[in-house]
Amino acid sequence: MRPQSVEFEDFVHARGQALLRFGYVLTGNADDAADLVQEVLLKLGDRWSRIDNPEAYVRTAMARQHISWWRKRRREQLTDLVPESSYSHDHEPDDLWAEVRGLPPKQRAVLVLRYYEDLSDQEIADLLGISRGTVRSQASRALATLRVTPSVLERGQV
Repeated sequence: MRPQSVEFEDFVHARGQALLRFGYVLTGNADDAADLVQEVLLKLGDRWSRIDNPEAYVRTAMARQHISWWRKRRREQLTDLVPESSYSHDHEPDDLWAEVRGLPPKQRAVLVLRYYEDLSDQEIADLLGISRGTVRSQASRALATLRVTPSVLERGQV
């Protein structure tokens, strides 16, 4: 066994759960998060010896892979089911994450990187390959969407 493979295995064992949590926040789905982590780690296995800062490198690769996935997917999800006429909001602890999962992927990625990972606008822009202005506009749109939920509209509080 080569020394760098041991380092890689140690990193995966030590940081695997944190990477899964980061993947979950990016994708909004535990299965997609596991797929994201696995795919990124498979791609990085051969070049592991050349990586200086593994944590930052893996997280950047995960964010970029996630962006690549949602760029390839269709923007709308076709379904045979007609949406319900009303929306109920029971204020459970997971409600915020459910609302965040409902955001477009780019807006969700910006919010996760800004508030969960505590990155600056410039760091987010560099990570996602977009301008700082795009980061700010995506964050603004996402927050506006989260502020005006259907339950608030139903009660007429807007």
